[in-house]
Amino acid sequence: MTGAAVLLVLGALVALGPLSTDAYVPGLPRLAEDLGGSASAAQLTVTTCLIGLAVGQLVAGPMSDVLGRRRPLLLGLAVYTAAGFLCAAAPNIGILVACRGVQGVGGAFALVIAYACVRDRYTGQAAARYFSLLLLVTGLAPVLAPLAGAQILRFSDWRGVFVALAVLSGVVLVACAVALPESLPPQRRSSGGLRATGAVYGRLLGDRRLVGYALANAFVFAAMFAYIAGSPFVLQDVHGLSPQQYSLVFAVNATGLVVAAQASGRLVRHVDPRTLLAAGVFGSAAGGIALLAVVATGAGLWPMLAAFFVVVTSVGLVLPNAPALALEDHGSHAGAAAALLGCTQFLFGGLAAPLVGHGALTMAAVMAALGVAAAIVLVALLPSHHDSRHPAAPGGPA
Repeated sequence: MTGAAVLLVLGALVALGPLSTDAYVPGLPRLAEDLGGSASAAQLTVTTCLIGLAVGQLVAGPMSDVLGRRRPLLLGLAVYTAAGFLCAAAPNIGILVACRGVQGVGGAFALVIAYACVRDRYTGQAAARYFSLLLLVTGLAPVLAPLAGAQILRFSDWRGVFVALAVLSGVVLVACAVALPESLPPQRRSSGGLRATGAVYGRLLGDRRLVGYALANAFVFAAMFAYIAGSPFVLQDVHGLSPQQYSLVFAVNATGLVVAAQASGRLVRHVDPRTLLAAGVFGSAAGGIALLAVVATGAGLWPMLAAFFVVVTSVGLVLPNAPALALEDHGSHAGAAAALLGCTQFLFGGLAAPLVGHGALTMAAVMAALGVAAAIVLVALLPSHHDSRHPAAPGGPA
């Protein structure tokens, strides 16, 4: 398989996460109505998927370090595909919430193994550039997912969106089974077995840098998911946007994220990745504070949309650089380290989603608090630019 084809497949794997949450968000209000649930109950379908994505990575990461990347990956994709069809057939909100958790676990295997495959091949700035390329591929997911979901809603309902996700996952499963090579040969696999997982995680959690990068990344990511969970209700129910208009707003913000990620991929050749990470973190905090001020003063729709854009675009500077920096010193346990990074990211996102309800002020307060928390972590836990453990020289193949 060529390098471009591998990039495309890895991008599809990472895209399953945002597709799972973004494709059906235009239909959240209708989903709640159809299944007789509240806005908070509908948002729990986002939360359980994110928690599944978080917890599943804790299993998938170490498993792939021991068994290699291919077998756990194929297992996860099979679970995701089956869960998608079960979500489409769910008769009530409770069963849908449970099926979404299972779907998240399947998606976790795809996500963490894709990141580990990058670390198998690259380190340092080379890894940061590759993560940026992955975000270009996966950036199409949040841009196209709500647009595609809104179009499906014109001819079907939210169940049709889950059928489409299951079919897509099945296609990716076949592609991986047929063409994706193993990136972790037996001689480089962990020798302690799955029983050593606890000790591995203990050592990783003792690394202040990894914990700092993981927390900063997670708070910024959670602010974005507070936006994902709350904005459908605020923009459609409060400001009167149609599902199609909402999907356009969502796509514009996602485009900002993709552009920022690609700018990061180019700038990282000349600018320290920690500088780019800091720009994203402080941008998220500033956007959240601005959103809170806009809502509190009743400034209207357009200033709110501008603040949303700042928060979401800032994520494009954080997501490529935080994983590259966090995994830099952990090549022998890249799967477990990626799992910790992803677990905190999706766990925080899952906890933030039901807090926002459907009120603009609550959503804005949550987003502002998360952005400020990320900035505090950045200042308190992370090293200075002159720390010798993270040299500025470009990285290469691992």
